[in-house]
Amino acid sequence: MKHIIILGDGMADWPVKSLGNKTLLQAAKTPYMDKLAGMGRVGRLKTVADGFHPGSEVANMSVLGYDLPKVYEGRGPLEAASIGVDLKPGEMAMRCNIICIEGDDIKNHSAGHITTEEADVLVKYLQEHLGSERVRFHTGVQYRHLLVIKGGDKRIDCTPPHDVPLKPYRPLLVKPMPGTEGITVPEGQADLTPQQTADLINDLIMRSQELLKEHPVNRKRAAEGKDPANSIWPWSPGYRPQMEKLSDKFPQVKKGAVISAVDLINGIGYYAGLRRLTVEGATGLYDTNYENKVAAALDALKTDDFVYLHIEASDEAGHEGDVPLKMLTIENLDSRAVGPIYEAVKGWEEPVAIAVLPDHPTPCELRTHTNEPIPFFIWYPGIEPDEVQTFDEVAACSGSYGLMKEDEFINEFMKEL
Repeated sequence: MKHIIILGDGMADWPVKSLGNKTLLQAAKTPYMDKLAGMGRVGRLKTVADGFHPGSEVANMSVLGYDLPKVYEGRGPLEAASIGVDLKPGEMAMRCNIICIEGDDIKNHSAGHITTEEADVLVKYLQEHLGSERVRFHTGVQYRHLLVIKGGDKRIDCTPPHDVPLKPYRPLLVKPMPGTEGITVPEGQADLTPQQTADLINDLIMRSQELLKEHPVNRKRAAEGKDPANSIWPWSPGYRPQMEKLSDKFPQVKKGAVISAVDLINGIGYYAGLRRLTVEGATGLYDTNYENKVAAALDALKTDDFVYLHIEASDEAGHEGDVPLKMLTIENLDSRAVGPIYEAVKGWEEPVAIAVLPDHPTPCELRTHTNEPIPFFIWYPGIEPDEVQTFDEVAACSGSYGLMKEDEFINEFMKEL
């Protein structure tokens, strides 16, 4: 049997007053997800381990069954792997957003969804003026980039910018992590202290604001009525992780693929031993090319045993607090991804198991991630269905899988029949 996980990032939500206190999954038209939930079995999954921030890196690694306390090294190293930066011993990687600051506040975490082409000019400019033997900037995708600090100490307190829209940025600058006495850094990794590392990063943030303020890219964006990309915001530091390949745990996965517009997810796929498939038109937003992503997933299923299809659009809509847009992304996931994949594989001679789930909620009301368990369903030809007939947060509470945690979901999904 082949396996595909279709993950709608941030798709889960809270009840919305304007929708009659329904969640978006309850209110959206999702005939295929409801059909497959009714034909399959449903449950909930705790994707954020105790003591962890509800970031996409945490949640997606949990979906794949990784033991977070053992392997988690932050988002930076995962994104480094995705963009081809091979971290050496002693190098600390951080996700480095380019953000928009208005006055003293973080206006948004994405510089108004700056394009990769514009951002590449700015990142190279920052490298030219702020880079050194110790500090390197690398271009990623859109607003998501990479900062590598040689000898940096990861025991620092950093705030993800998407958690704090419209908040003053100065109180959120990097600080040494309190109570680091019991947190060790591998020998030879850091020659800076946590305080020195925090001071270095904060200096880079402030200097970036001066450099970017009047850059031609931002003058052009301002003339077009767009948000300026006027500050960096590094966060989620770590060193090269020690993750086992998916094939080590599941020998039936001789070949697997990951499809995503997000460097973080591709980095997880890299360490999981999945080949990255680049899809033309994949943007990570509501305008992503669903059809090309589905075509790539179906092509991969013909040769591979496992496909991880990640679609970011719902998460970005949640961060914007845009209920109608998030509803559209959910309905697009259903009609333009889940439906076509099911219709294509349902008659294949070799059966295909399909799981659909978000990684975490991104409530429009809150505009950031939360750590509540998420709904999921598993369907494959011949599965004995349970009583649940719709796919949403409330219905999933009655699912026969109950509440799963750690690697229980992936073990159930991948079990030999």
